[in-house]
Amino acid sequence: MRATEFRSWLSRLTQLNQTQRDQLQTQLSCPQGMLAEALEPPEHCPHCQATALRPWGSSHGLARYRCRTCRRTCNALTGTPLARLRHRECWGRYAEAMVKSLTVRKAAEHCEVHKNTAFRWRHRFLRLIAEHRAQHESGIVEADETFFLGSFKGQRKLSRQARKRGGRARRKGFTAEQIPVLVVRDRSGQHADFQLKQLNAAHVGEVLRPLLDPDAVLCTDSAAIYQSFAKAEGITHHRVNLRQKRRTDGAFHIQNVNAYHGRLKLWMKRFNGVATKYLENYLGWRRLLERYGNDLNPLICMKESLGDYPVQQLTQT
Repeated sequence: MRATEFRSWLSRLTQLNQTQRDQLQTQLSCPQGMLAEALEPPEHCPHCQATALRPWGSSHGLARYRCRTCRRTCNALTGTPLARLRHRECWGRYAEAMVKSLTVRKAAEHCEVHKNTAFRWRHRFLRLIAEHRAQHESGIVEADETFFLGSFKGQRKLSRQARKRGGRARRKGFTAEQIPVLVVRDRSGQHADFQLKQLNAAHVGEVLRPLLDPDAVLCTDSAAIYQSFAKAEGITHHRVNLRQKRRTDGAFHIQNVNAYHGRLKLWMKRFNGVATKYLENYLGWRRLLERYGNDLNPLICMKESLGDYPVQQLTQT
């Protein structure tokens, strides 16, 4: 913009109302600066993984790099879930919407984009966040499952009659309609959860085996699947019999996991039912909120969406 045009633009700022001033302030202070701070120059070529990158001009406001090995170009977004998404000036505000756990329509209104765009952005932002969970847990490790009603939300062809706004299961208890989610948490705050295909010893062992330290003490309810896994792996297992109305046995309990179940279910209600194929993304979103607590901000959210995980702020239990 030329200097004369800029002065003319500045002279019209007094004509803005308060809402327009707030929008201008958000645009100036948040989006581009936040994205520039979140992005880091790539160390490896996303196409061939070589380290022979050199600057190669810029395009659409992003620095470009060219690989000397494969001769292909890239930028800091290439190979990330946010690659080729438009309206980068709105990403900062969308990260704010995620920190506030806004629904799709409210997030679209907050960013002044179409609701379909807000939905697409949600699951692009959450793709890598959903994969960020604890890789190792030790000490007293609590594990317990919770259930979500299976949902085909958004699909046109259903194998059953459609439900409205989440709905209810036809029968009480665990049935084929329910999707099991195993939550695992140790006393230092390390947290992981997994959407299971089936609730049996084989699937539980598949996710717990690489997660638990050999010296860990697994604390669960009296379900037989955990006992079978602990016996097969030689892990110390302490069972809390909830049917006898004993929720604690000294230091052994699953109160932290059960409390998390309550927070997760309460948080999920705002979305009026979550499609099963996107459930893992929402689990990752909730883990993000738990991981940072009040320290979570749009910049951290954007970094995690790009796969750059800052130092975790663990919630102590």
